[in-house]
Parts: sequence; structure tokens; C-alpha cells
Amino acid sequence: MFHLIITLTYLLPNIYLFFRIRNLFISKEYRLRYTIIYILLAIIYPLSQPFAHSGPDNFGYLLRIIADYLLPFYLYVFLLILLFDLFLLFNHFAHLVRKTTLRSYRFRTYALTSIVVLSILIVAGGIVNLNTIRVSRYQINIPGKNSRLGHLRVVFVSDIHIEQDTRPHFIWQFIRKTKKLQPDLILYGGDIIERGSKSEKVNTIEKLLQELHPAYGSFGVLGNHEFYGEQQDGQFFREAGITLLNDTMLKVDDSFYLAGRIDQHFRGRKHLADILGKQSLNLPVIMMDHRPTRLQEVSQTPVDVQFSGHTHNGQLFPINLIMKSIYELPWGHKKIGHTHFFVSSGLRLWGPPVKTAGKSEIVVIDIHLDTSIK
Repeated sequence: MFHLIITLTYLLPNIYLFFRIRNLFISKEYRLRYTIIYILLAIIYPLSQPFAHSGPDNFGYLLRIIADYLLPFYLYVFLLILLFDLFLLFNHFAHLVRKTTLRSYRFRTYALTSIVVLSILIVAGGIVNLNTIRVSRYQINIPGKNSRLGHLRVVFVSDIHIEQDTRPHFIWQFIRKTKKLQPDLILYGGDIIERGSKSEKVNTIEKLLQELHPAYGSFGVLGNHEFYGEQQDGQFFREAGITLLNDTMLKVDDSFYLAGRIDQHFRGRKHLADILGKQSLNLPVIMMDHRPTRLQEVSQTPVDVQFSGHTHNGQLFPINLIMKSIYELPWGHKKIGHTHFFVSSGLRLWGPPVKTAGKSEIVVIDIHLDTSIK
């Protein structure tokens, strides 16, 4: 059903694009060739869907790779055509460009070429942005309560979406940057591993992740893609040296509590009150929840810091603008009541390997535990 919705979302704007480009820019003698080329390109995405989880040794895999780049390309051609239509509407009243110029072969050629080239450049920039790992740094103060710590450095990462064709070199970049940050604690906020993930590359990635040895350990939670990929057995996490927190809370070194919630896709997800328990929590409480939902509700609990992912900050402009209407905090940091909320745009992404909104980020938070704060 999800892929059906995506396919319809892809095809309907393409119908508009086909006729709008044809009417605006294509001369009559070239329209048959234009129609053939456009249809051949447009059907690549629907044809690639049966091969969504195929290995790299068949023609379907090549189709999927091409489709992954065509999706954002068509998005930006569509947006630029809409922008061009707005220009034509404005020009109808302002008369900035003569009608004879608009209809000339040279103007139409330059306009269409500019739209195509600019769309390609935007996609290329999104590819570079995806493959450039950045570090987002924050500092916060929370009540120290009875903790023995004065400072805790946390590295948080989410939405890696590891699959068969994930490049170990990219993960090695993450390992190298994380080691330099010298974290006390590493947290993985869900959507770390995809289905059909047992391969030589994934085994290599598991061994790479084992190289991280923070003082208080590495912990993770399950996201919706672990649910889709039936990865709830946690084998990948065990092999990578990551302890899963499935609707549980534990006390770490008598210094802080660490809680983790499974994604809402999993049946039997506990209420937050059941995870936190009824006892008085005399240490700071840090929690992971893959989705940044019900923030106001969480802010009424003893949770001092919550880490989430899932949103990808929209991944592609202007989808990030839509995320702002769905989530109270689609990306970044916000304090509600006494609780600090952090939402990462993810280390990688799902779907098209292009990121024009957000960044591939490692979030590092220096938490200062202040006993004077009540």
C-alpha cells in the first residue's frame, strides 16, 4: 500500500509535467521523440519496484538505482516548472518579456535547458550533502539529583538504514568521527538496519561498530524499519555490540537512568508510566523513542532528556516544510517544561540517496548535571 501511494504520487505529477513541458517547450516536429523518451524514463520507477530488495547482480538492481535518482530529479523539474508557470502568470500582467520572445525557439531551448540543468545540480548537491557527515553539538544543564557525575557526553545517531549495498567506508567515517568525539555513551535511535541484511558488507559493518567502546556502553531502540524488516530479534545489534532497550529502563553506574521504547508499530508497546515505574527516580533520566511524538506528555514525566529520529527532517526540500506541520519538533533541540528533546535528521536515509533538506549528522550533547537545579 505504501509503495502504491508513492507510485501514484509519482505518476500524477508526471502526467502534468509531460503535457506542460510538451506544450511550453517542444516544437511539433519533435513531439513524437519527446513522448517516447519521456515515457521510457517515467516508467523506470514503477518497473523497478518489484526489485526493491534485489541484490546487485541483476538488471532490476540497476533499474532501482536509476529510479532512486530520477525521483528527486522529477521532483525538482516539477517544482521549477511550477515556478516557471508563476513567472508566466506574473509576466502576463507585468509584460517583462514579450510574447514573441516567449514563443521563440531560442527562449524555449534556454528555459528548458536551465530547468533540467538546475534540477541535476540540485540532485548532485543532495548527493554530496548525504555523503558528508556533520557533527551537531549541543550543551544542556539538567538536575544532577543524586548522580555521581558532573558531566556526560552523549553521541546520538539514528536512521542509518543499513542494507546490502550500504558502503562500509561511510560507516567507517562515522566510526572515525565518533572516536574523535570521545563520548561517554552512544545511543542508536532506531531504523538502524533494514530487511535482508545478512551479507558480507553487513558483517563488515557489524565488526566496525564493535570498535566503539564508550565508558557506559552503546544502546539502541527499534524503529519502524526494524519492524518492517523483521529485525526485532536483535541479532544485528548483538553482533555490533549494541544493547537493545525494548520498553525497559536500567540504572547505569548508579549515575543515571537510561530508558528505551520500541516503535509504536510493535504490538504491546508499554505505556511510558509502566516503563518509568512508580518509584521515585533520584537520578537523571535519559530516554530514547524513535518517533518524536507526544512531547507534551513526556514533558510531564521525570524524563530529563529524550532522543528521537525518524523524521529525516523531510530529507527532500520542500518535504521538510511539511514535517513542521506533522511534528512539534521535526529536527533539532527544544526544551518543553524541564525536558530537553533532541531529534536527529539521521546519519543516512531511506529511499532516494539524495538529501536536500537536513544533513547526515552525528548529534553530540554535553550534558552538565547540576545539583543546584531542582
